[in-house]
Amino acid sequence: MKIDGQVAIDGRGQVPVDDGAATGGGLLVIGDVVTDVVARHGTALVRGTDTSARIRTLPGGAGANVACWAARSGCADVRLLARVGTDSADWHRDALRRAGVRSLLAVDEEAPTATVVALVDSAAERTFLTDSGAVLRLSPDDWSPSMLDGVAHLHLSGYLLFAATSRATALLALREARSRRIPVSVDPASAGFLAELGADRFLAAVEGADLLLPNADEARLLTGLPEPADAAAKLSLQAGRVVVTLGEHGALLAAAGTVTGRIPAVRVRGAVDSTGAGDAFTGGFLAAHLAGADAASAAAAGCRAGAEAVTTVGGRPGF
Repeated sequence: MKIDGQVAIDGRGQVPVDDGAATGGGLLVIGDVVTDVVARHGTALVRGTDTSARIRTLPGGAGANVACWAARSGCADVRLLARVGTDSADWHRDALRRAGVRSLLAVDEEAPTATVVALVDSAAERTFLTDSGAVLRLSPDDWSPSMLDGVAHLHLSGYLLFAATSRATALLALREARSRRIPVSVDPASAGFLAELGADRFLAAVEGADLLLPNADEARLLTGLPEPADAAAKLSLQAGRVVVTLGEHGALLAAAGTVTGRIPAVRVRGAVDSTGAGDAFTGGFLAAHLAGADAASAAAAGCRAGAEAVTTVGGRPGF
């Protein structure tokens, strides 16, 4: 379906994301599909010997998780462009279909699907070991402008910005979306990889994005400011809007250099795994925004999705 009508552009040539203009339409996520090996260990890891754990292999990936949570949160048209290996393409395609996501998967004949080992401790905090595999090989040849037909919002997983080939693809999509006046959001995705790339390079790459969705650590890295509120305000001078997730402390909203809202977290009992909680927030936020919610209401929806996510194992709903 086509999205008709005029879209208001602010003084910086950006599309506001909380002006009430969103009234439905498709969501295209460009990002990563990953095979997650989630190891939940109730005691501290013991070097050089065994540590008892409960281990599951699940579909994951920040971009794919966002897409699945957006579908779970009510977005009827969610699409995902990502690159996977032949080793598990059918499994991932089926998992996305069952989650209500239309997959646009490029199958790599040379590199395997990305794999992440998630070590989850007794406090549900996770540490990742990442083999990017096919993710960062997403190439401009995998992209077509027609993928934006009927799309009201484009979301980019920041993981794609950490390698030259996938970065070129993400920025190609960003430019095409901007030319069509389709709003674009970006999740910085990884404090560790972000530190390797450098804040200046990342911010230069995402110039023109309408919405940034960092967590507190990523916001600090991008600004050099220790307080998340100060970091959110500073980042919002570059992007149209900024939402900083704070885990159990909720989220901060900022625009035009000012913190505009503080959204409380949803109380959670029985958290088991924080893997994908930020992705769930993003999916819930974007689904609510596309349904017409203002920024505060969308962030509250994101917090509800994030709270649900930490009560399940893995980064997706329903597994």
